[in-house]
Parts: sequence; structure tokens; C-alpha cells
Amino acid sequence: MELNSLLNHPSEWLKGTGPHSDIVISSRIRLARNLAKFPFPHWASKKQGEEALAAIEEAVRKTDILKNTAIFHLADLDTVDKQLLVERHLMSIEHAQKTNHKAVIFDEAEVIAIMVNEEDHLRIQVIQSGFNLLEAWGIINKIDDGLSKELPIAFSSEWGYLTACPTNTGTGMRGSVMLHLPALVMIRQIDKVLAAIAKLNFTARGLYGEGTQASGNFFQISNQVSLGHNEDEVINSINSIIRQIIEQESQARSIMLARSKEMLEDRINRSLGILKSAHIISSQETIELLSMVRLGCDLGMIKDINISRVNELFIITQPAHLQKLENKKLSTQERDIKRAELVRQKLSL
Repeated sequence: MELNSLLNHPSEWLKGTGPHSDIVISSRIRLARNLAKFPFPHWASKKQGEEALAAIEEAVRKTDILKNTAIFHLADLDTVDKQLLVERHLMSIEHAQKTNHKAVIFDEAEVIAIMVNEEDHLRIQVIQSGFNLLEAWGIINKIDDGLSKELPIAFSSEWGYLTACPTNTGTGMRGSVMLHLPALVMIRQIDKVLAAIAKLNFTARGLYGEGTQASGNFFQISNQVSLGHNEDEVINSINSIIRQIIEQESQARSIMLARSKEMLEDRINRSLGILKSAHIISSQETIELLSMVRLGCDLGMIKDINISRVNELFIITQPAHLQKLENKKLSTQERDIKRAELVRQKLSL
């Protein structure tokens, strides 16, 4: 597999399918695992980092469920390649910073992704379209079982899986759900929702996870602590809170349709009009306008544009994707011009 091949098809999680896909973009389960007898990556020497990476690569090749994955060493990738992987949610922003002894492993559908030597030796991720945490858990559990047969995993009978960050200790599991919540934002109820989930030990982040702010009305909701809870309890608690948020967003959409349908239709169609006619547009404006177009598709106000196409545009209009499509580095203005051209093209199909 070559990185450029990623540009030829949308990620599985962008297909706009699965339960509640009008509101839930994707569901993700992530496991943090570390190798016994090796220091955590931030404390490891160069030799230890190299040895951990080599051991993990060998284990991946022996694990049946990972036989169709590709391994990329970050030291071999340029800045645009690394940014491309961040934009496709295959690795974190932090993982792209210092690249020594680091790798990312993923399958062609981009359902499975593993960061090697990020904060932990292994950050295993499975991502699914729609509200589908249980299916994601089923896949990642098989990966965890397979790798555990090949690698000595750091585990304490008292504390559970040992991790670099204490909040991950225990199951080492984080579940997160990416939601599109434009109606709650527009009726100014989103701050109340976020304050309520914070009291329940959940956190909200932006489109690219930790360290990013919400944009385009996207919010990534995840559990903050895994210690003291088993995997089923973590998943059930996330499912419970997400169902409540889905219901609140649905009610907010109904309220807007009942009270200000004309204003909503006008805003949606203006957003679509700008995207179809603009010849220069920034990444931030594109995300905000696409958010309204996606809402229009969900509400049946826009009937000739597929949700998966809108979802794809959120990703392929990002800076690294544009530069990979052009096969050269672009200035900010050149990216804004190319982005507008790409959006016009995709929306006219």
C-alpha cells in the first residue's frame, strides 16, 4: 500500500452509514498498551525505542487480523505525508512531532490504525461509521487478543493495564463518538450540554481530538477515566450519554423546523450557493459551510447531494490532501484556490 492510494477512496468511517448517521459521524475505540520490561516511550533510550518498534512489527506480521495492514515509519515520511495521516484520523498531531522510533500501521479501509511509540508503545484504534461502538469493540478486542499472544504486555493484577497517563490505567480504553451538532449550536444550548457531560467525567474535543477546538459544529465526546471500570461499563456509559445528546440534537432540529424553517432553509441554501460558486475559500469557512450543507442533506432540504460526498469533503479539502492531490507544496492562497475548485467539482457531480 502507498500513501497516495489513500486519495483514491474515502475512509470507511466517512461513508455516512450506520445507526444515527445523520448526527453521529463515527464511533472509535482506542486501547493503550505497553510492552513489559521496556520504559514508556518518553523515557526510552534510542536503542530501547528501536527494539520496541522491531518487536511490535514482528508481532503485527504474525497476527492474523492485522495481515492486511501496512507499516509506515514516520522517519521516512515528509511533513505533508504526516499531516495527511493526521487529517485522515490515522494518527494524532502529537505522534507527528518527533518521529524517531515511531510508526503508524493501518489497513486499506482505514478501520484499523495503530500508533507505535506515541505516548504508549501501542495506541490501537478501530473506527466505524455511525453510532457503532459495540462493533468497533468487537474488532479491537480481537486485535488486542492477537497482539497479546505475541507480545509481553505490561499488566498489574491490582491496577490493570499500565499506561503512561494515569487516566488510561485500568482497561487502557477510551471510547469516543464524533457528533455533528449544528442545531444545538444554533439555538445556543451546546454550552449547557458540554457542561453537563463534563460533570459526568466526559470530555469534548474538536475534529482532530486532543488539543483541538470544535469547528464545523463537530464535537468528539469521550470518556476521561478508565480506572475502576471494565470495558462493558465504559462502553455502556458512553452509549448512554451519546443517546441523550442525539435526542437533544434531534429535538433542537425539530424546534428549528417548527419555528424558523424559512430562515434555516435560507442559511442552508446560501451555504451551498457559496460553495458552488466560490473561487477562493479558506479551510475554516469550508468546514462551516459544509456543516450547513450536511444539515440540509439530513433534513431533506438538499436532495441531490450524497452525505458521503459531504463527509469526504471535510477531509480532502484539508491542506495536506490538497497538496498531495497537486503533488507539490502550495502556498496558503494556492490552497484556498485549489480547495474552492475541488469543492465546486465535487458538488456538481
